[in-house]
Amino acid sequence: MHYFSYKKGKLHAEGVPLTHLAEKYGTPLYVYSLKTIKRHIRAYQDAFKGLSHLLCYAVKANSNLAILKVVAEMGGGADVVSGGELYRALRAGIPAKRIVYAGVGKTDEEIRMGVNRGILMFNVESEQELHRISQIATEMGKTARVSLRVNPDIDPETHPYIATGLRKHKFGIPIDEALQLYRVAMTLPGIEITGVHKHIGSQITSVRPFVDALERVLVLIDELKKEDINIRYLDIGGGLGIQYEDENPPHPRELARGLNRLLKSRDLTLVLEPGRSVVGNAGVLLTRVLYTKPGMDREFIIVDAAMNDLMRPTLYNAYHRIIPVEKKRRRKVIADVVGPICESGDFLARDREMPECRRGELLAVMGAGAYGFSMSSNYNSRPRAAEVLVSGERDFLIRRRETFRDLVRGEMVPDIISEGGEV
Repeated sequence: MHYFSYKKGKLHAEGVPLTHLAEKYGTPLYVYSLKTIKRHIRAYQDAFKGLSHLLCYAVKANSNLAILKVVAEMGGGADVVSGGELYRALRAGIPAKRIVYAGVGKTDEEIRMGVNRGILMFNVESEQELHRISQIATEMGKTARVSLRVNPDIDPETHPYIATGLRKHKFGIPIDEALQLYRVAMTLPGIEITGVHKHIGSQITSVRPFVDALERVLVLIDELKKEDINIRYLDIGGGLGIQYEDENPPHPRELARGLNRLLKSRDLTLVLEPGRSVVGNAGVLLTRVLYTKPGMDREFIIVDAAMNDLMRPTLYNAYHRIIPVEKKRRRKVIADVVGPICESGDFLARDREMPECRRGELLAVMGAGAYGFSMSSNYNSRPRAAEVLVSGERDFLIRRRETFRDLVRGEMVPDIISEGGEV
């Protein structure tokens, strides 16, 4: 479900050859397809059109303002987990009434920002947080809309680092304790109970965990109704996976079919929080081969992109397909694709069978649109990559490449360092 393809032996983003983008903007370079992003948003909107719903894009997946603007213009909202993400969403034109705010560690400043802006709801993750939101909203003379994030203790069958719905995880409130906390919320000033939230993990490739979790949450909603706590919004989170290697994730319409039988008779607005499935396969990381060298049992392909540009392989041992930008007849080799950072964990691929590469050639790391740039860093004092958006045969710079001067912006050297003597 993306618009990256070979034309006359060269890999293109929609109608633009990646060789052209590398020459124009340099490498490493993130390249996104606007047509792909729009296609994926429409896939969700069309799949759930039979239900009252709100698509709140997970900003953490890719927070570039240009992408958030696309979401805003297509009627979407935002799922945010920090004050910075809230600022970005508002800056991009996403209305506060379409923003939900999750996260286990909201600060007082972030809570005030959300209350003041009038966001749709806070997804509350602990009793202490609930009391703090109540206190802050009351001090401000305002009302905060809240849902409780419940932990349904469902195994999402994904990587343990991105699973969030089991009892052992830090996220949410155990579902068997939620009813009592809703009772507490009913008594608190400055609080309006609006919804229930759950999110069981990311890169989930089966509909079954979503259905199992929803069944448990609906039991809670029925219990709440008996106590005159009426829920308007049911936030089922995100987490639908994409194909990185040989996964076969469901289409949004399959998810909709699985959930519709449970929801069609209920007066609820469904909130969806897709992130990876919107932007993951809409982006590639373009990198250039610096050197190649033989190893004991493999070749090393040293490229100018590194773990600071794309953390997922190092962090999760995640697989990203890596393909040549220009097709050539070459022998196959077993190789590690590695970056310039001084860490043994700096790799984009290990033990990968791929065509032989030569210095100066371009490679495309596929499926890099989600949790790529948004997780990047300046480790080893490396400037972060540029980002480009392609629409048809046009390309647009949506983030300039950082410079060395950008690396030290905000840093100060106090006079005492030059004065000598002990500190």
